[in-house]
Amino acid sequence: MLTKLWNNLKKMKLLDVIILVILFVASFIPHGIYAYQLSRIGDDINIVATVSIDGQEVYRTPLDGSTHEEFTLHPADHQYNIIEVDGERIRNREDNSPDQIGVRRGWISQPGETAVVLPHKLIVAVHAEDASGQEINPRELKDDDEQAEQDDIIIPN
Repeated sequence: MLTKLWNNLKKMKLLDVIILVILFVASFIPHGIYAYQLSRIGDDINIVATVSIDGQEVYRTPLDGSTHEEFTLHPADHQYNIIEVDGERIRNREDNSPDQIGVRRGWISQPGETAVVLPHKLIVAVHAEDASGQEINPRELKDDDEQAEQDDIIIPN
């Protein structure tokens, strides 16, 4: 088997290797962008979890370490979801959907993460809010340097 692999590797040209390396490196770009956005969220930001059924918010809690609870939601007849909040994380612990995708998603705790149960039209989402309760999009946050540049702009009359 190794000889077969070695023979196939010998057939590769330089451009094939370059393309593979570029694709491999490019596959990590989304992870880097997400980590950068998370690093820009400050200490004065609140992390909040929401649970929505069919687009209507039915539950909201801050993920600040103080909430530990478990509750059951019934999106429709013969449907149930058991949601568990454990301090700074939340999950869909159990439901009766056929594929169990929302259950297999596990714990979520970072802004932008979601757990979705399509048959029940249930979405568990984590997002960041400022002190006034407005949702914050990490892409819209400004670095200190960018803020300083904007403060220095003088518009002549």
